[in-house]
Amino acid sequence: MPYALFSNDAKLSKAYPTAADVWKIAQKSGLVVDVVSEGDKEAPRPVLDHDYEIKPCQLEPHEDPARNKAEAEREAQTELLLAS
Repeated sequence: MPYALFSNDAKLSKAYPTAADVWKIAQKSGLVVDVVSEGDKEAPRPVLDHDYEIKPCQLEPHEDPARNKAEAEREAQTELLLAS
């Protein structure tokens, strides 16, 4: 089942094969923040900023989650090369 980033039930991202893929895109986009748990013993955990959610989604016509993931990975590699 594909996953995407949502805000108030509005789909904000392309569909990706897994929720973990969407987490990576959200992190790269600056939408993930570390929140300290209420107990001193637990380590900070990543959460989505501004009440964003990652959840299963319906595919748009002709949308391919695997292709979306490959494009995102290619763009990340290009950005790394340009930054060097």
